Amino acid sequence: MEFRLLGTVSVDTRRGPLPLGPAKRRSLLAALLLSANTPVPISRLTACLWDDEPPSQARGVIQGHVSRLRALLAEGDAEAYGVELLTAGDAYALRLPETLLDAQRFEELLTLAREQRDPADTVLMLGDALALWRGPALGGAFAGPPLQAAAHSLEESRLSAVEQLARAYGRLGEHHRAAAVLRTEAVAHPLRESLSAALMTALYQAGRQSEALEWFHRTRRLLADELGIDPGRELADAYGLILRGDPVPELPVPHPGPEAEPPRSPVPPRPALVPAEAHPADLLPRAPRGFHGRGPELAALGRAAAGEAPVCLVTGPAGVGKTALALWWAHRGADAFPDGRLFADLHGFSDTGEPSVTEVLREFLLALGVPPRRIPESAAAAAALFRSLTDRLRLLVVLDNARDSATVRALLPGGADCVTVVTSRHRLEGLIASDAARPVPLGTLDAQDGTALLAGVLGEERVLGEPVAARRLAELCGGLPLALRVTAARLAGRPRWTLAHLADELADERGRLAHLAVDDTGVPAALRLTVQQLPGEAAHHFGRLGHHPGTHFDPYTAAALSGTDPLTAGGALERLGAAHLVTETAPGRWELHDLVRLYARGLDPAAGPEALTGVLDHYIATALAAAETAQPGGEPCFALPADFRRPAAVRDFADRAEAMGWLAAEREDLARAATAARAAGLDDRAWRIILLQWPQVVWRSRDNWSPLLHTALECAQAVADPYAESRVRTLLGWVLSEEGRLADAVALLEPSPALARRCGDRLGEATALINLALVQAAQGGSDAALANCAHAATLARAEGGTHTEMLALLHLSRIHLSAGHPEEALRVAHSALDLGPEHEEAARTALLHTVCGEAHLALGEETEAMRLLERAADEAESTGYDEGAVRALEALLRVSGRADHRKRYEDAVRRLAAEDLRTP
Repeated sequence: MEFRLLGTVSVDTRRGPLPLGPAKRRSLLAALLLSANTPVPISRLTACLWDDEPPSQARGVIQGHVSRLRALLAEGDAEAYGVELLTAGDAYALRLPETLLDAQRFEELLTLAREQRDPADTVLMLGDALALWRGPALGGAFAGPPLQAAAHSLEESRLSAVEQLARAYGRLGEHHRAAAVLRTEAVAHPLRESLSAALMTALYQAGRQSEALEWFHRTRRLLADELGIDPGRELADAYGLILRGDPVPELPVPHPGPEAEPPRSPVPPRPALVPAEAHPADLLPRAPRGFHGRGPELAALGRAAAGEAPVCLVTGPAGVGKTALALWWAHRGADAFPDGRLFADLHGFSDTGEPSVTEVLREFLLALGVPPRRIPESAAAAAALFRSLTDRLRLLVVLDNARDSATVRALLPGGADCVTVVTSRHRLEGLIASDAARPVPLGTLDAQDGTALLAGVLGEERVLGEPVAARRLAELCGGLPLALRVTAARLAGRPRWTLAHLADELADERGRLAHLAVDDTGVPAALRLTVQQLPGEAAHHFGRLGHHPGTHFDPYTAAALSGTDPLTAGGALERLGAAHLVTETAPGRWELHDLVRLYARGLDPAAGPEALTGVLDHYIATALAAAETAQPGGEPCFALPADFRRPAAVRDFADRAEAMGWLAAEREDLARAATAARAAGLDDRAWRIILLQWPQVVWRSRDNWSPLLHTALECAQAVADPYAESRVRTLLGWVLSEEGRLADAVALLEPSPALARRCGDRLGEATALINLALVQAAQGGSDAALANCAHAATLARAEGGTHTEMLALLHLSRIHLSAGHPEEALRVAHSALDLGPEHEEAARTALLHTVCGEAHLALGEETEAMRLLERAADEAESTGYDEGAVRALEALLRVSGRADHRKRYEDAVRRLAAEDLRTP
C-alpha cells in the first residue's frame, strides 16, 4: 500500500489504486496525510475542504467522507500495513507507517542527499527523490487555503531539490546535464530568478556562453514586462561573471552536521523537550578496532535508519561481525543523536544467561537521568516510562545479541526520531511483522577485505611481505571476521611464524577449528552458543548435515542424511536458516559455511557412515528418477545394491527439462558423492552414481566427462562386476570417440560386448557394439562397423529394446551414407523413424531427419533434402541440441545461400564454442 501526495492524491494497492471518488474526499485524505499520525480537528478539515463559508452540514459531509474512506482502506488491506483511520474526540487521525507516504520518502531522500560527500551519490539520491513526483502536489483535490499552502511548500521543496541536483551535476563536471534539468524548470517558472541564474551558470560552464546570455535577456524582459522590476543581485552577478569570462566559484561540499539545513516540510517539527544543559546519555562501548570494509552494509544501515522511528535489524551467523558493524555505524553517526546513545548486550546466545527486561530498562532510565527511587519495579511500567521519556528525543538504542522479538519490543523507545539497531543470529521475523523492522543481512568478507582485516591487526608490512599466504588465510577462514581475528591474534603473538606456516596448518580440515580458538574465544565457542539454542530436531539435522559430501542440499538431501522425511527436514532447515547456521542461496537450496560444516561434523562423528550411505542412496534413487524422466521408457541401467536403503521420499520430475536441469545442477555434488563413496569403500554406490548421469553425458558429450567415468571404471573393476564394467566402458568409449581419441576408445570398447554377454546383458551388448562400430567407421573400417550395427539392431529387437534398436539403426544409416550407399541409408533411417513416438526421441529424430536430408542430397533431390534438413534443424534448436543443429544446418548450407540459415549455423557454432570454454 502506498499513499501519494506528490501528484494526484491517491492510494495504490496490490489490486490497483483505490477509487477515492470526489475531490473533497481526496482533500480530506490529503489533510490527514499531511498530519499523519496526528489528530486533525474538524475545524482544520473544514478549512481544507471549503475556501469560503462552509455549508451548515459540513460536519456531516466530513463524517460521510471519513466513513467511505475507512471502507476503501479496509478493501485495500490497510490493517495488514498498520494503517488505521481513527476518531479522536472532535478530530480524526490517520495512523500509518510514514514510509508508506511518498512525501515522507521524498524528504528522507533529500536528507540523505545532503549527507553525501560524493556528488555521484547525491545525484542518485536526488534522482530517486524527484522520481516520486507524478505531477503537481495534491493534484485532484479541492485545495482550500491550508492545502494550497502545503502544496506550495512541497513544490518549493521540489524546486530546491532540482537546484541541488544541478549543483551535484556541476561538481561532477556534467554541466550539460545540469543545464538540461534546470531548463525544464526555468521554462515552467520563468520568473524564479534563482533557477534562471543557475541555468545561465550551467550553460556557461558547458561552453554555451551565447545561450546563457540570451537566457538572461529573456528573463530580464519578462521581469520588466510582468513585474516592472530589474533583475536581482543573483541574476545580475551571474550575467557579469559570464560577460567577464571569470571562472565560476567552486561551491563548498555539503556535509552532515548540526549546521546542515533541516529538511523542509509542510508540517513543523516538534520541539525537543530535553533541557539545553542536559548531558546526553552515552552507554556505547568503544568503536571496534581494525574495522574494515562493509561499505554496502553501512550504507544499507543508513538507509534503514532514515525512516520514522525505525528499527534496523542486523542479522547474520556467529562471528560475522554484527556487533562491530553496529558500533562502527553508531560511532560514525554520533552527531545525528544529540540526546544520547544507549547500548545493551542482551546475551541472547551466551552461557551467562540473559538479563531481564527490567534490568536493561533500569540501566537505560538511569542513563536518561531518572533517580533510582523513581524507576518502577515492574517491566511493563518501566517500559512505559522509557517510551514516555524518549517520545521527543533524538536517541540511538543499540540492542546487541537479541534472541527473540518479544524482548526487543519491550525495549523500543517511544520517539519518532529515535533509531533502534538490533543485532541477532536469528532473523527475528516477528519483529519485522510487528514493528516494520528493516533487515540488514551481513555476510562474510571477500578475500580482499579479509586480507585488509589481517593487515589492520598484524601491520601492512607483514601482510604485504606474504600477499599470497595472506589471501590464502583469508580464504581458509571463509571470510568470517571472528576467524580472521583469531588467526591474526595467533600470528601477532608469534612474530617469528610466517603466514604461510599457519595457512598450511589451517589447510588440514581435521585441526582447523582447533587453530581458530584462543582461550574462550573463537569460532567453536561462538557456534556452540548458537547450537545450544536449537530445538532437538533442528540440532539433529544440523549434526548430520556436517557429513554431507557435497556443497549444497535441499530438504530431500537433508532428510536422507538425517533419516527423516523431506517435510521434517524442510522445517529443520528453516529453523537453521533463521539461526544463520545454513544459508538459503536459492528457493529450496541451502549451503553450509565451510567452518560451520566442520563444526557440525564434529557434533556426531559416529553418525558419519550412516549419513553418507543415506545420502548416496538418495542420489541413486533421485538420479534414477531423473534418467527415467529424461529418457522415458528407456532400459534400466542396473539393479540396486543388495543393502540399498530407499529414501522416505524421492523427488518427482515434471518433464525432461526439469530432470536434465537437476542432473546439470547436481553434477558437482554427484561427483563429490562418488568420490566420498569410493573413499569409504562403497564402490558399488560410486559407479552407479556416475553412470546414472548418462543422459547428461550424451547430451553434453564435450563437457570433460572422461575423468569421472575413469573413476567409475576403477570402481566397477574393484567390485569385479562385469555388468558395471561393460556399461561404464561403453559410455566412456563413446565419450573418448567424441573427443577424437579413437585409439583409446577402441581399447576400452573392444572388451565391452563380451563382458555384457557374459552377464546376460543383451541390451548392454547391443549398445557396446554400436559405440564400437562408430569408432571403427571413424577409422575407415566401414564393413566391420556395418556388421556390428546390424547385429546390435537384431539384439535390441529380440529384447524388445526399441530405444536401443532405434539408436542402432540411426548409426547404421549414417555409416551407409558415409560409405556411399544413400538409398540404403534412407531405407534404414525410415525404419528407425517408424519405431516410436518422435516426441520421446527429439535429439534422435533430429539426427535421423538430417541423415534422410543428406541422403536425398546425395541422390540429387534438393527440394526434399532442404525440407528434411530444415525440419531437423528446427527439432534440434527447439530442444537445445546444438550439435544436432550444427550438423543439420551445415548440410543445409551446401545447397542454400540464405542468410538466415548462415546466421542460425553461426549461432549454434558459437553456443557450442561457449560450452567448450565452460568445460573444466
